[in-house]
Amino acid sequence: MSSLDQDQRLHPGCRDKTTLSSDPADTRELSKQPLQGLKLASHAVLEEAQQRGRLKCPKCGGSRMFFCYTCCSLVGVSLQEIPVIKLPVKIDIIKHPNETDGKSTAIHAKLLAPSDVTIYTFPCIPEFEKNKVVLVFPGPGAVSVQDMMQYLRDRIQSSPHQSSSEPCIKKLKTEDVKHATHTAENPEAGTTDEADCLGSRVYPLQRVVFIDSTWNQTNKISTDERLQDLLQVELKMRKTCFWRHQKGKPDTYLATIEAIYYFLKDFHVHCLAQEYNGEYDNLLFFYSYLHSVVNKAKMSVGKC
Repeated sequence: MSSLDQDQRLHPGCRDKTTLSSDPADTRELSKQPLQGLKLASHAVLEEAQQRGRLKCPKCGGSRMFFCYTCCSLVGVSLQEIPVIKLPVKIDIIKHPNETDGKSTAIHAKLLAPSDVTIYTFPCIPEFEKNKVVLVFPGPGAVSVQDMMQYLRDRIQSSPHQSSSEPCIKKLKTEDVKHATHTAENPEAGTTDEADCLGSRVYPLQRVVFIDSTWNQTNKISTDERLQDLLQVELKMRKTCFWRHQKGKPDTYLATIEAIYYFLKDFHVHCLAQEYNGEYDNLLFFYSYLHSVVNKAKMSVGKC
């Protein structure tokens, strides 16, 4: 995340270093805007939708702003007005049944990367090929994104079912990486089948699993036997910017959309060996706008 790197001083984990200023007044102002520096599509459509106010979801009739978190559909904005992102790997989100839909950011990922994100409600969990899937969740045996690929390769090589005729895993060629990570600027650059085929040929990781739940509820899902054999990956030293910070929990506990974004940025840099140029910034399209709305509301009542 170009704008959310861990080594930033004024608001750790939450701002682009290129926006830093030597002027103290500017520095104070920037510290109030932690998501500055992202390469985002225009928020004009969200500003206009906010001015119109809440609308009824055509599917469930609920009063919604921007999208319906129950039906996973846009409300008051059209698909053509928001960015659509193609991801290099498939994302599976396992949602706790007691997680409040309106407080979850998982819906953001599904709306912005619809062809690559699937949301399941626990206890529904798909079958995974354990040597090609990782679970992003902290734990004593968790590895970093940087080390993840080698661990997966070692698993495949030590697997008794490994075929001697299976091609060796190799690093992505630059042109393949560009094809696999194209974004909304060129959403028709390749089909989902083509991306899947490319992924299976050039690197072991095919799917990434995230748990969508309050941290107090995660244990029920993370200890499920169907996830026990998956390699766990931890996003170390990342800090949340979420306005619904969970009391008593460290600021390294990320919102779901933050975790997905951080993972993909690290994957792009460390696994695809490519310079990050904002390819996945639009995953924070809704998040960053809501962040600014919440902060303005807090400032208006003197809480910020």
